[in-house]
Parts: sequence; structure tokens; C-alpha cells
Amino acid sequence: MTDTVQSPAPATSADTHGKPRAGFWALTIGSVGVVYGDIGTSPLYAFREAVAAATGSGPVLRETVLGVLSLIVWSLIIVVTLKYIIILLRADNNGEGGTLSLTALAFRALGRRSTLVLTLGVIGAAMFYGSSFITPALSVMSAVEGLKIATPAFERYVLPLTILILAALFAVQSHGTARVSALFGPITTLWFVVVAALGVVHLADDLGVFAALNPYYGIMFLASNGTVGLVTLGAVFLVVTGSEALYADLGHFGRKPIQTAWLFLVLPALLLNYFGQGALVLSNPSAMDDPFYRLVPESMLLPLVALATAATVIASQAVITGAYSLTRQAIQLGLLPRFEIRHTSATQYGQIYMPRVNTILLVGVLLLVGLFRTSSALASAYVLAVAATSLMASLLGFIVIWRLWRWRLWLAALMMGPLMLVDGTFLMATMMKLVEGAWVPVLFGGVLILIVMTWRRGTAILAQKTRRTEIPLETLIQSLEKKPPHIVPGTAVFLTSDPDFAPTALLHNLKHNKVLHEHNVILTVVTTDMPRMSDEDRVRISHITPRFSRVSLRYGYMETPNVPKALAIARKLGWTFDIMSTSFFLSRRAIKPAAHSGMPLWQDRLFISLAKSASDASDFFQIPTGRVVEIGTQVAV
Repeated sequence: MTDTVQSPAPATSADTHGKPRAGFWALTIGSVGVVYGDIGTSPLYAFREAVAAATGSGPVLRETVLGVLSLIVWSLIIVVTLKYIIILLRADNNGEGGTLSLTALAFRALGRRSTLVLTLGVIGAAMFYGSSFITPALSVMSAVEGLKIATPAFERYVLPLTILILAALFAVQSHGTARVSALFGPITTLWFVVVAALGVVHLADDLGVFAALNPYYGIMFLASNGTVGLVTLGAVFLVVTGSEALYADLGHFGRKPIQTAWLFLVLPALLLNYFGQGALVLSNPSAMDDPFYRLVPESMLLPLVALATAATVIASQAVITGAYSLTRQAIQLGLLPRFEIRHTSATQYGQIYMPRVNTILLVGVLLLVGLFRTSSALASAYVLAVAATSLMASLLGFIVIWRLWRWRLWLAALMMGPLMLVDGTFLMATMMKLVEGAWVPVLFGGVLILIVMTWRRGTAILAQKTRRTEIPLETLIQSLEKKPPHIVPGTAVFLTSDPDFAPTALLHNLKHNKVLHEHNVILTVVTTDMPRMSDEDRVRISHITPRFSRVSLRYGYMETPNVPKALAIARKLGWTFDIMSTSFFLSRRAIKPAAHSGMPLWQDRLFISLAKSASDASDFFQIPTGRVVEIGTQVAV
């Protein structure tokens, strides 16, 4: 589901502005709405697709239903409860979770930015993006399809209504979710109560369904069905899609509220509903066309469709905002070019909107709806990306447990090895769906991996070529002291990625304007492997000469830089910062292909396109445009 999702309140005892922590039960209900929206709507389609994969066009046998139910039960116990609830929720990065947080923890565990760890993190994040295109389409369509049960005449309206709901959902993103997010928890809590009640009502249809609690049925089903069993296992993985949100949203709600919601509401509700569907199908095999909606009396069908639609919209909202947050983290870590980030709430942390990401998601989601047209077809496309994300989390978790927690290698392997084996088995099973649509998220994820690799490689080549034309800052300062240019009043701030070398903007200012400001600041914005930095650790100042200083602004990978606000903190360190007497000098590079590049020509052109699409540095760093001077340079890569 998500890697970091916006929420009404953070889970820590105090947020970055010192506001008190929300109540435990408020956080628990809030986590139900944001964290469990995706996995909570799985009963709409998961059991149906798993049994359909097992039976094909043949009859629904008792052994098949019990085998599938057993696999569902133990998937929820092993993948969700054991892996995420018990183990990974303890692997927090200063209270934050998620794929990139786990990657940052693994970097810290190894003491360096390992290429292997970065690759695992990028694959996990890319596969999340791949699945985020499918989640809104699948969940909303599966809810609206309940109209067909009410009357076949509604069938032709399912696709247009799904498109209408999704288009409206993406259209309101620019307004933020602060006003409606408070309703997410209560609505989704009501959803879980209802699905549990529907399951309980039908348990009496065949009480023998509880035999599925015995893992023997699941094991025997896999052992006796060969390839069909493996295909079925891939479909069973639908019941745990969205489980990565348990870890991703750790920073917003905290470990205890997430664990409490799962153990005392979500897991019991899911199991009761799946068992209810199983009992119904055992007593009435014709209900297999849509066992979830067949649980409800006909008179209550339309209200249930409305509630299911609301729940799936909430699940989709969590995925969308999670994509925004994950993109911001990737930008901060240097994995993507700068995108425009808008803050939609002055009071709620993390409420952001990214127009470019929103447009890409909307186009992708609508294309998938038009291409697949039914929830069953979309379900086949969903599982592979989620299984890959889950396996990456297990591998990164193993590194953290072994190196950061300092467990013995054999003990870490004993704990995580079986989980990695389960994830690997699920991944292999979901690959059986590759030709049926699972290639879609893999394609989306592969494109993102290519973009990340191109961006990182291109920026490295660009930095190397820029370095050749730069001179050490100390050398320049010594030269200016021997032969000082004309001095003008005020402060000049030069942004650079390497404070040891003279910024290009400084060199061009001296060359063309032939002046030097009274005070000159070499400013570097650094992204750390921590999710957030305190104000006390934000600013570091070192004085080189009376006219030159180095300033380093440190941000966590979950923060959006605000340079003027951070420089105001420097007043506590003795620097009198006045925005009205300060000019910010930025270098605007015009990049063109080089005759001899370090990349193939197609990748060179892709990098140049990405660089051109990046947002202005002044906007990204929230510097007032009236205080910015941009100096253009041309670089060939």
C-alpha cells in the first residue's frame, strides 16, 4: 500500500513543533483508516480469485476451499503478524518506517552507502510505485462491481462509475485531505465491524470450515496440486497486499496503536469474513461468482456497496498520499530530480500535494481501468509488485537485525531466513501471473528503476565534469585577499553541493560583475539518513575569514527544505541574518550531450530531459524569488 501516508497526527510524543501526542485510542482508530485500508478491502476479491485459480472451470471441492482458507490464514499470520507486527515494527529509524527508512537504517548498519542496499531499497520503492497504480483501480472497481449482484442491468455502469470516482478522487488532491481525514478511521472501523458481522452470520452454513485453521490442509493442497497450487498461492497473496503499510506508517501512529488495531480488530474481522465466505461457498457453490457480496441480504446490498466504495476510496487515498511522501523522500536522497511540492495544510504534518506525481498516477490508473476492465483481471496484475516489495523488506530487515542490532549471523538468519523463504516462494508463485497482467507493475517499476539509475549516474558524471572547472575555495580566498575586488554591502549566499570548492555562481559573479559582497556564505544543503533533524542540529557554521563562512543546513529525508527559515535559526549561533539584505546566488546549468559521454546517447538524453524537468532550486528550497540571482552555465555530459 504505502511507504509513508499522511495522517491527522504524528505518533511521537511531540511533533517537530512541540505539540502534544494524540491519544492512544485516537491513534489506534486513525491507523485503522490509513494503515489498514488496503488490506481491509481485500475480502472484496481475494478469496474469490484464490478459489478461482485453484478450480479453474471445474467444480468447487471441499478440499480446495479448506486448502485455500488454510493458506489465507497462515499467510496473514506469517507475513503480517510475525514479519511486520512482531519484527519489522521494531526496526524504526527514529520512529519512522518504510522501505527508504529501512534502507537508511541498513546504510547506518554497514557504515556506508552500499550499492547492494541501495539497489534493494530502489527495487522495493519502485515496486511500490508499480502497485500504487493498480490499488485505486482494483479496490474501487471491486466495490462498484457489487452493483451487478443487485441487478445485471447495472453491469454496463460499473466501468463509467469507476472512472468517475477515480477522476474525482485525483481531482480533489490539490485541496488536501485535512478536512476529511478525520473520517477515515471511523468509516474504516465501521467497515471492519460490518465485514466481521457478515462472516459471523454465515459461519453456521458449514462449521467444518474451521478445520482450515490446521496448516495441514494448506500444505496438502500445495503438495497435491503442483503448478495449480503455485498459481493459487500467487492469488492467495492478495490477502496480504497492503501489509507493508503497517511498517510504512509507523512514524504517524506508533507501534502500539498499529499492533492493537491489527490484533483486536483487523485480523479477527478479516478471518471471520474469509471463513464466512468459505462456509457460504461450501454450502452453496453457486455463490462463487462473488462470495463477498453474496454474504449480504439483497435488501442491504446497495448500502454495503456504498460503504465498500467509501472504504476503497480511503484505501486509494492512502496509496496516493503515500506516493507523494515516498517521492519526496526519494528526491531528498538524490534518487530523483526535484519535483514541485505544495503544502496543503498549515497545521498537519506531512500534508503535501505533488502535481506531477498526481497526474502520472491518474493517467496510469485510468489506463489500467480501460485496459483490464474487471477487478479479476486487475487482481492478476497486482500481486507480483507487492511480493517483490515484501521480499526487499525482508532482505533489508535481515541486514539491520544482523549488523545494527548486532545479532549473531546464525541467529539473524534463523529469524529472517524462513520469512525470506516465504517471500521468495510467494514471489515465484506470483510470477506465474506475469503473462496475465503482472507485467504491468513490473513495467512501471522497471521504468522508475531506469530513471533512478540514469539520474544518479548522470548527476555523478555532471559533478565530475563540473569539478574540473572549479578551484578549491581556500585557493580562491587567498587570491582575493591578495588582490581584493570592489566590496559591496550586504550578504551573498552561494548554494553548492561541495563546500570545499568555489561555487560556479561565485566565480561568474567575480568574473562578470567584478564585485565581492561584504559577507559571503558558502551554503550546502545536506540530506541525512535520519527522517528529521531537530532545530538544534539543523545549522552548522564555520568561519573561514571575516568575509567568508561555510554554512551547512541538515535535513532529514522526510523533510522539505526551507532555507530562509533554517538560516533564521543561525541567529542563535551569532549570525545576524536579514533576508532583505541577503542575495542568493544560484547556478542554472544548461546541459547538452557530450561527444564522449559516460552513458549511452539514449541515457544521456534521458538524463538531460530529467534535468530540464526539475523544479527551480529557488522554489524547492523556498527562497523568495525577489532575493535570487541566477547565473547560467553550460555543461556537456
